[in-house]
Amino acid sequence: MIFRQMFDSVSGTYSYLLARRRGGEALIIDPVLEKVERYIQLLNELDLRLVKAIDTHLHADHVTGLGELRDRTQCVTVMGKETNADVVSIRVADGDTVEADGVRLGAIYTPGHTDDSYCFTFEDRVFTGDTLLIRGTGRTDFQNGDARAQYNSLFNRLLKLTDATLVYPAHDYKGDTVSTIGEEKAFNPRLQVGSVDDYVAIMRSLNLPDLKMMDVAVPANMSVGLSQDEIARSGWSLEPAELASALRGGGIVLVDLREQIERDRYGEIPGSLHIAYGALANNLRAGSSLRSATRGKDLVFYCAYGERSAMAVRSAHDAGISTARHLHGGFDRWTKDRASVAP
Repeated sequence: MIFRQMFDSVSGTYSYLLARRRGGEALIIDPVLEKVERYIQLLNELDLRLVKAIDTHLHADHVTGLGELRDRTQCVTVMGKETNADVVSIRVADGDTVEADGVRLGAIYTPGHTDDSYCFTFEDRVFTGDTLLIRGTGRTDFQNGDARAQYNSLFNRLLKLTDATLVYPAHDYKGDTVSTIGEEKAFNPRLQVGSVDDYVAIMRSLNLPDLKMMDVAVPANMSVGLSQDEIARSGWSLEPAELASALRGGGIVLVDLREQIERDRYGEIPGSLHIAYGALANNLRAGSSLRSATRGKDLVFYCAYGERSAMAVRSAHDAGISTARHLHGGFDRWTKDRASVAP
């Protein structure tokens, strides 16, 4: 098991790198833009391939490293489905799992600090974002924060975990690195309340100053999506109506790059093959079954919102598949456009 806790002293942010083994796939949680070079260095030193970058919520005190890591490593970006970020590759819901090469995170929807806050469990620990801090809790006075919702997230979700569960927050300003659920129950002053009303009263009385980076970080973190315009200008994209026409005419191989849980939840475009984005590289190699299937046909990728498929179409062209294109806006755009023209 590889586990690294990394610290950004400017914003007081902890980021976490997880992998099962050297030479394998890795996940990172709550990366900071200014630390991306360090993350890349560590990934290289440990011979790891970053496949997923996760934000626990839309941060207001630093600019996320999600977009830069995606551009540098072609990893998949992950946030909760409630986020106001423009495009993330995968939007998780409560109870979903985020997996990579033997590392399996469980998603817990924990609104309160923000309305898109998630925590992630992994074996003996939980990554609590800004929901539960060491001897504190995240403020609830901006980004649709809600002290009552946070009370529920704390007392009815996180504090139901076993007392021995290790607590790894997204921030600390006192030098603490880890706690446990049991410690926080016993010693966290904001948890020593008798009712939700008591907790709301505490949070309303904080009168905290605005965050220095808020006006910069929030807009930046809402615009992290990979621009698909460049792909479109290259002639490598299809609009939903164009894809529908191509499907009627035949002569294309349509590939769904989403994970199975996404297909199960949201459905699929009829006739599409399923090759999850993480397995695509092997399928683009000469002699692969996908290369054989695309002889004399156009190859079209789609995913949830177009981010994974935009990266895939670039990789396909780099591999010499000149007919590769993708569905602009992904399955989300497809379903919305099809609904708008339905009788």
